[in-house]
Amino acid sequence: MRYLFEDYELDSGRRELYRDTKVVALTPQAFDLLDYLIRNRERVVCKDDLIAAIWKGRCVSDAALTTRLNAARSAIGDSGEKQRLIKTLPRKGYRFIGTVQEAHNASTGVVTEIQGETAKGALTLPDIPSLAVLPFINLSSDPEQEYFAEGMVEDIITGLSRSKSLFVIARQSTFTYKGKTVDVRQVGRELGVRYVLEGSVRKSNDRVRIIGQLIEATTGAHLWADRFDSQLNDIFDLQDQVTSSVISALFPHLERAEIERAKRKPTENLQAYDYYLRSLSSFYQFTREQNIEALRLTRLAVKIDPGLAVAHALGAYCYLQRKVFGWTVDADQERNDTRLFARRAIELDKDDPTVLVRVGQAIAAVLYEIDEGVALVFRAHELNPSLALAQYTIGWDHIRRGNVEAALKQFHAGGRLSPMDPFIFLMQTGIAFAHFLADRYEDGTSWAKSAVLHRPNYLNAQFILAACHAMSGRVEEARMISARLVEARPALRISTLIPKLAQFYIPEHLERINRACHIAGLPP
Repeated sequence: MRYLFEDYELDSGRRELYRDTKVVALTPQAFDLLDYLIRNRERVVCKDDLIAAIWKGRCVSDAALTTRLNAARSAIGDSGEKQRLIKTLPRKGYRFIGTVQEAHNASTGVVTEIQGETAKGALTLPDIPSLAVLPFINLSSDPEQEYFAEGMVEDIITGLSRSKSLFVIARQSTFTYKGKTVDVRQVGRELGVRYVLEGSVRKSNDRVRIIGQLIEATTGAHLWADRFDSQLNDIFDLQDQVTSSVISALFPHLERAEIERAKRKPTENLQAYDYYLRSLSSFYQFTREQNIEALRLTRLAVKIDPGLAVAHALGAYCYLQRKVFGWTVDADQERNDTRLFARRAIELDKDDPTVLVRVGQAIAAVLYEIDEGVALVFRAHELNPSLALAQYTIGWDHIRRGNVEAALKQFHAGGRLSPMDPFIFLMQTGIAFAHFLADRYEDGTSWAKSAVLHRPNYLNAQFILAACHAMSGRVEEARMISARLVEARPALRISTLIPKLAQFYIPEHLERINRACHIAGLPP
């Protein structure tokens, strides 16, 4: 159901609030409060009704309710003084008094497309040309070649992202459309882009054919289409051709230097690159077994081609994944292996953003060489402003320095670059932690729950959820989560955890974490 009032639209199905065509930021509980008031606008809603509907009857302070109410009012241009739309009736409750139109369909006469711009419900288009590259269809007779089509698209995305004149949606978001029949106009609305690139890959014996077409998402108009044929041993030149053609189609007057910067040739050895792509596919499964497989394939890749920088970087990244998911077996050995992979990757390529962000995160989180690791991530961001993972890492660095609001800005920016990213749980956890440090425990709880829902085995999200519960008075829930954390990591102790965290957080924030750990019942 969609509710239209003044310049606003509340879409209860999408759980989004819009003003004109722009999304209005609103925390989950503030959205629920506004939604409940609008749906029950024919009556006065008392405090107990709101607590039952939004907090499921849990004990909530008046201050928490007032905070959500103020946030809802602010989002629709109202205030406690004006009470233009949400009216407070003393000792009785609250009522939404604005004039509301209901719309049941996704598109009505009230919400239309105007001069090529998308209808309400779309993300705001960036000021620079924006593009999403959809998964290419694998037309090979062998379905096992699916990974090859995925790797082709990933390299094309990476190449396009190197152009600072383009806003490119990350691979992790576009691949959520894999295997689905989609309307490119819908893709444009959901990802907030003006252009969509789609295509197919056919690999047969020693030849490859790529067909690509560029579509304007707002109108569905086909802007460019082409076919590329090549011998398999010239595959990287073929990727360069596709990348350059897309940029040229978007910008007829782009300087040739920008097109050249978009090129990337990872290796001349196709067998090594094949193992790298298979390793990457395993990594994205986020399981202990597939992590082991990813490391095995990475080692095969660098054995065949010791100069393949992205494979060395992926090796370091696999050890980072082991650490953050609690899969470490021999900490000393894995630190040594991480260091070897990371140092070699940087020696081989200091200018590949993907190499820099993976190595930077591993150096900071596994080796605890934080300043060096963060510096590499900042360098990756400079080279590729569309790299969502770099934005997330910069957000965590702001938290480390105590700049909570700056951190939130970075996390949200990363989420905008890749709104359907399988790494979105990193952004959600970061936002949850920022709210925790700012005493906004209800907001922190909502974001932490979202992170846990996306990636239940990500223990950091569970930890932040327990901390938010502990500091907001839900001690029993906090201790239940703590018990699960200790079950997953039997060696977890406050006495060893806090000194490690001291490297990452300012004393004021560290004290808050320490207090939450004790309340949540973690072993001392």
